[in-house]
Amino acid sequence: MIKFQIITLSGVKFSEEVYEIQLPTPDGQIGIFPHHMPLVSLAVPGLIAVRKNEKDSVEQMEYFATDGGVIEILDNTVRILADEAVHAEDIHEESSKKALIAAQEAYKNAKDKVSLDKAQAMIDRQAVRLNVAKYKRRRNR
Repeated sequence: MIKFQIITLSGVKFSEEVYEIQLPTPDGQIGIFPHHMPLVSLAVPGLIAVRKNEKDSVEQMEYFATDGGVIEILDNTVRILADEAVHAEDIHEESSKKALIAAQEAYKNAKDKVSLDKAQAMIDRQAVRLNVAKYKRRRNR
């Protein structure tokens, strides 16, 4: 088993022993199992998937949306340090859709690079949340 922690600016979001973790990196999604080699990497905005037990099905996995951060793997302990990570169960899909539309509008109306970058970050954030919400829906069928 792997000790897995998601630590955000607001505190520890998740801290449990798990069997498998899938994390978003600049090179794509990576899978982490017990006895993974040591690694430090960036995490990009995307989906974190957690399988608590080896025999758990895909429907039993837990999902989080993250805005990115830093991944540290050492001695069967995996930590992701992120500004934000939201559990799939805490994502309100309609609110995320509205926020995505507002961010797209802000992007269209941006008058400078700072505004453009802010709007793009919001678009990315809401797109990830909506993607994670799809996994939640699939699991709750």
